[in-house]
Amino acid sequence: MEEPYKINDKIRAPRVRLAGDNVEQGIFTVQEALAMAQAQQLDLVEIAPNAEPPVCKIVDYSKFKYEQKKKQKELKAKAHKVIVKEIRFGPNTDDHDYEFKLKHAVNFLKEGSKIKAYVQFVGRAIVFKERGEVLLLKFAQALEEHAKVDQLPKLEGKRMILLLSPKPKK
Repeated sequence: MEEPYKINDKIRAPRVRLAGDNVEQGIFTVQEALAMAQAQQLDLVEIAPNAEPPVCKIVDYSKFKYEQKKKQKELKAKAHKVIVKEIRFGPNTDDHDYEFKLKHAVNFLKEGSKIKAYVQFVGRAIVFKERGEVLLLKFAQALEEHAKVDQLPKLEGKRMILLLSPKPKK
């Protein structure tokens, strides 16, 4: 596995900018910076290779790598994963099924999930596109206080799709 950072002798720039704690900050030749790092029994690590001149830090490389991994893990844990729940209707969905699916949708929205509600047209049922659209608009209206509409009903092949996302909590 290739190291993400250049260290010590792998740094090829003629001059580097030193930054960080316990070191005199400024621009030095690589040899001077390496000598400073070796004097402290630490490593010279290139942290910003695209800067002019490249920015380096004098640190214990294994400890530095550990800190970077820890930061990455924290960022990953904080990232919010969006879950999309699907609710399927037929063009002739009756009231009881509709109410049942509506309750589920409310629960999904309270959990913070997005909803993809769709009407599946099978066979010749495609001639009832208006029924599907009316059903989805009625669904969106019923969820008005819990969700905002991301995408109005749109026919894609044999499906008419409506996308909803939860309203932010106040």
